[in-house]
Amino acid sequence: MMNTTDKIPVVAVVGPTASGKSRLAVEIALRKNGEVISADSMQIYKGMSIGTAKPDTEEMCGVAHHLIDFADISQPFSVANYVALASKCIIELNTRGKLPVIAGGTGLYIRSLLNNIQFADDDKDETLREKLAQKAAQEGAEPLLAELRSFEPESAERIHPNNLGRIIRAIEIYRTTGVTMTEQMKRSKQKPTPYNSCVIGLDFKDRQKLYDRINQRVDLMMDDGLLQEAKEVLAQPGSQTALQAIGYKELLPYFNGICTLDEAVEKIKQESRHYAKRQLTWFRRDEDINWIMVDDAPNFDTVIEQAMRIINQKG
Repeated sequence: MMNTTDKIPVVAVVGPTASGKSRLAVEIALRKNGEVISADSMQIYKGMSIGTAKPDTEEMCGVAHHLIDFADISQPFSVANYVALASKCIIELNTRGKLPVIAGGTGLYIRSLLNNIQFADDDKDETLREKLAQKAAQEGAEPLLAELRSFEPESAERIHPNNLGRIIRAIEIYRTTGVTMTEQMKRSKQKPTPYNSCVIGLDFKDRQKLYDRINQRVDLMMDDGLLQEAKEVLAQPGSQTALQAIGYKELLPYFNGICTLDEAVEKIKQESRHYAKRQLTWFRRDEDINWIMVDDAPNFDTVIEQAMRIINQKG
């Protein structure tokens, strides 16, 4: 992929969970002298390897991976933090003559990074954030969601009710600046992106095939030791982060004796399928994504070939 402009060439591989993003990103990196930058909001945390499907050494195939397994689960981490770290990583890779290959399913991270979203420094209030978190702990998320809905229905509709961090963040921005998160995002897009990006999306014509892959992945996670990992993670101080992650929070009722293990595992599969659906809804809004239907291809080598054609045409 040649740099024909002043912008830095970047490839991004997006799509729902269990679609093959990590594998495709590695194959692209191998063929284009690249390194992988993760765009997964949960793979950043240490100790959460099985449940977040972090690629292991064998799956990495010798390709360097960045922004994986570096943060403590008690450490707050925002989209602004991600964009700052990923931007530095892209510059560093480009300086070394490497192609940055973004891979992940956290759409907000990827869109904010590639669109060069600028984040204000005057919209933070740690005391307010703590008060909102305490209110949520005492009364649940619904009162906060209702407050958000009162002044910013767009974000209230967009943010999942379980994503307490994003709900609190939206309220924090509005209370400290008088500007909604939606308006802040619009204003922050005024600075042009420094990236010449090629975005490849993985999807399935037959949605059931994707769901079957998700179910199989959860079974493999359980075989690989997810139960023990979840027990250790949830026992740590500050494990609220893990309680937002699919694969951990669904096992808590089992640990508390409220449901059977089979019921908990089925809940993980169900929530993973719902998450995949939300991911696809998010990514489908982006007209710049070049989609590849995985189940149209006779094998994954064909998917790789299609991706390489898209990248070479773009470059």
